[in-house]
Amino acid sequence: MTTHPQPQRTAAAAPGQLLDGMLDRVEERLRGLVAGEHRRWNAVDPRAATLVGGIAELVRAGGDRCRPVICLTGYLAAGGDPDGTEAVEAAAALELLDTCLLIRSDVRDNAPLRRGIPTLHVSHAAEHERNGWRGESRRFGEGTAVLAGDLALAYGDRLAAGLPTAAWQVWDELRTERVIGAHAHAAAATEYLDDPWPGRCISGCTRGCGAGWYALHHPLLLGAALAGRPELAPAYEDFARALHAAWRLRGFLEGGPGYDWDAQLVREVLFQDDTRDMAERIISDLVHRATRVAASAPLAPGWRAELGAFAERVAARG
Repeated sequence: MTTHPQPQRTAAAAPGQLLDGMLDRVEERLRGLVAGEHRRWNAVDPRAATLVGGIAELVRAGGDRCRPVICLTGYLAAGGDPDGTEAVEAAAALELLDTCLLIRSDVRDNAPLRRGIPTLHVSHAAEHERNGWRGESRRFGEGTAVLAGDLALAYGDRLAAGLPTAAWQVWDELRTERVIGAHAHAAAATEYLDDPWPGRCISGCTRGCGAGWYALHHPLLLGAALAGRPELAPAYEDFARALHAAWRLRGFLEGGPGYDWDAQLVREVLFQDDTRDMAERIISDLVHRATRVAASAPLAPGWRAELGAFAERVAARG
């Protein structure tokens, strides 16, 4: 990996500045990886660059980079070196894993748009139809998109391959649980067993949770492992569990991602002012629980307050 000179940082640098600096490096790593791969395969055969091009388009379209933010927050809060390269590789790998799962989710849901652009299965199906190619356009689009998801995961694994053993084990567990969780969610919906009310998240999610509380938990654990602080695992797990529940409940109240017409029906039919007030109190209690965990954890200076502020932002009203 090519390294670039980083600006000198002092011990007084604010947590937000340190995080932003690392996120800039993650962005550079992601864009450099997909651009280099696109050039490489385009020189072999333009068709070979098709899958890379789809991934590159999604990466350029951005998104909130939620998993890299969480991972690097956990890393820096654990006292990790802001100039470290392994954490940047891990954060970029998390974004590529998320890209893979988003592509596959779009295929399952037949979603038309992702990050303001046509989803890969839609754009490839349209290309097939425009050119009058052999076979069924829909199946070609879906198959090509699934392969693009496979390639995004392969790139994520490439970046994660050099991680220390403890960090790689967290990465491997995350990969497994996110796939199982996605299947559990899809299967429950197919069997009419999905419940829009996030009661399971509030009472305590377990492994294989369809809502994916591990999307907070594992990136934090990955950051702690990279910083050499495995003893932070219990605190990070308690923090993630409470914050995930608050985020899910906020999504239910405001119609966030994963809450469609059935959640809207429950809100309109069952939720009166007093019920909504009760839900707001639950959110507040969960956020306070998360901030108390952060306040008592042995974290680097300034990061207890930063984690508390992060929890407030995640569960804030839209």
